[in-house]
Amino acid sequence: MTHQTLSDVYDDYELLEADDRYRLLIDLGRALEPMPDALKTDATLVRGCSAAVWVYPTTGENGRLHFLADSNAAITKGIIALVLTAVQDRTPEEIIALDIASELAPFDLKNQLSSNRTQGIPNMIALIRATAQRLLG
Repeated sequence: MTHQTLSDVYDDYELLEADDRYRLLIDLGRALEPMPDALKTDATLVRGCSAAVWVYPTTGENGRLHFLADSNAAITKGIIALVLTAVQDRTPEEIIALDIASELAPFDLKNQLSSNRTQGIPNMIALIRATAQRLLG
């Protein structure tokens, strides 16, 4: 199954007005695979987000990282989906080598969304990077 890349998403995103960008992010969030409620625990909760955000890493074939994630806020879930688009099903080495924040920069989320919506992004990125680092040992 081929994943949409961040540049695919951005090609659509850059053509949209602010309200439609908002809707695009919400749609991305809706398209995330469902995260079982049993995985939404204190251990998978990302700290520092204004909404509740859960991220659960799994290791797929060839040691590639696959993340399940969810949020109780639609727009936050969309932001998570955007972050995961950059890293989903990549190897830990690829994730460590990737500057996730730079990959997200063209979306200009800080100016598109209120700061409390975006404050948790660095924590999400840190968690993803830490997971990759741990797998590399």
